[in-house]
Amino acid sequence: MQKILVIEDETSVRENIIELLFAEEFEVICAENGRQGVRRATAEVPDLIICDVMMPELDGFGVLTELRQNPATSRIPFIFLTAKADRADWRQGMELGADDYLTKPFTREELLGAIAARYQKQLALQQERDRELQQLEQKYRHRLQTDSLTTLPTRLMLPSLLEQATAKITASEPIVPLICLGLDRFSRINDNLGNDFGDRLLVAVAQRLNASVRMGCATIRLDSDRFAIITPPSPSRTQAARTTETILTSLRLPFRLEDQEIFITASFGIALYPQDGRHIEQLIQNATKALNVVKVQGGDDYQFYLAARHGYSENDLALENQLRYALERQQLQLYYQPQYHLQTGEITGAEALLRWRLDDGSFIPPAKFIPLAETSGLIVPIGEWVLQTACQEAKIWQKAGFPNLRVAVNISARQLERPDWRSSLVKILTNEDFPPQLLELELTESILLRDTEAAIKALQALKALSVRIAIDDFGTGYSGLSYLQRFPFDKLKIDRSFILNLHQDSTKSNLTQAIIEMARYLHLKVVAEGVESAEEMAWLQERYCDEIQGYFFSHPLPLEQFLKFLDPRNRGSMNALG
Repeated sequence: MQKILVIEDETSVRENIIELLFAEEFEVICAENGRQGVRRATAEVPDLIICDVMMPELDGFGVLTELRQNPATSRIPFIFLTAKADRADWRQGMELGADDYLTKPFTREELLGAIAARYQKQLALQQERDRELQQLEQKYRHRLQTDSLTTLPTRLMLPSLLEQATAKITASEPIVPLICLGLDRFSRINDNLGNDFGDRLLVAVAQRLNASVRMGCATIRLDSDRFAIITPPSPSRTQAARTTETILTSLRLPFRLEDQEIFITASFGIALYPQDGRHIEQLIQNATKALNVVKVQGGDDYQFYLAARHGYSENDLALENQLRYALERQQLQLYYQPQYHLQTGEITGAEALLRWRLDDGSFIPPAKFIPLAETSGLIVPIGEWVLQTACQEAKIWQKAGFPNLRVAVNISARQLERPDWRSSLVKILTNEDFPPQLLELELTESILLRDTEAAIKALQALKALSVRIAIDDFGTGYSGLSYLQRFPFDKLKIDRSFILNLHQDSTKSNLTQAIIEMARYLHLKVVAEGVESAEEMAWLQERYCDEIQGYFFSHPLPLEQFLKFLDPRNRGSMNALG
């Protein structure tokens, strides 16, 4: 359904247009003046704008000027309404980028004819945009797949590199080792010698890694100070151990930069395909677990991932038993982290975040209990409780005078894969009388890559309910931006690892810029997660990122505090407390 924004200050004219467009089954939104029209166009990005020329405060020419300056709204077809037939006015509008004029009074046929003509033109423009998108994707593919600092492949290349290695497996060489390494205490170098020096050291580390590994190995930069190495097939894990020991020895040698000798060490974790995982995300996860064990023990060593070692401990089993009673004992609660629109300055909604508070007042970290809930299957009843509670509590802020704020809820793979999950969602929306368009479901890339075709069908079924769908933590997975075209997403959330100090990190800023631009071409709203400084916010605002969330704007808040935060008078003091 096409969405049309009508900007008209005369009530009778505005209502007549809306009634006519509703009758033709268009989705219609409206604004009573130019300033409100700019805000609605920026926030909702309609498919077409019909705007009166003569309005108080900000006239139609001013509206068009502002919208054409914003990349998010610069291409929206624009039809002027005017009571004047002055050619000078027509010329001024066309020079600003208007697509057509309608002179009042106009007939139903004239209005629909103008809309139809604009859509035909829009179709031609869309075809041109598709060509531009292909060119942009070619332009940025190298940037997204090649680290600009070290020139190593980025983590987006991991699936194809693993596939190339596993294709060479033979009966005598049946395993492919994946080695993850993280530099020990690297943050101290940045803190003491500066980020520029740290960047030069990372380049030197990348060069030494490539020089140390054997022929056929692929070295990848995962993030700031972490790397991965995919080796060719091996007969046993012995070869992986030898490769790791060679790198360990190499990294212990001093680095000479700017007449300074720098000594560093690294922690290594090794996972083996296929016994430790058949998918790249599982191998990375397991290798990282082994790496973290080495870091806890002081670093400068390596460890293989062993499923038995990283299985349930007695503490995990006890915690799972407690988790089974958490709902019954009312120990679970939701916190809400506000989402802020960078261009309009308004709060647009909040992400619901699950917290587990024990009877003694202490909190169990989500990173500890969410994986337990996933592996035990408890995530299904807990996820249903989260969804129902989020709808119930969002109704409270709607009744408090904030009827248009969305609530975002994270969805797990187990939930999405259940055949009855859609009907369960419908039941919750019906019972709570919650507007589905104000519910946003957030999913990670890893969920979608488990079974792509099934995920597409499931999401299309959800979209039919008018709920909004966001891809969360984008950039930490392995899908390219063009891959997103297959899914019915409304929003893309850039992972916080890209945002931290991105104004000082050329690799992060280049990748984030590419994500914002490409998402714009795919008509996706863009949200930056984990914004923690004014500099990060200013960088994102200059590049027309749509929304942000993070500690700079607000910590996650329990419902009562979130309701207070919605009052602008309380925000400064609450942020100071946060």
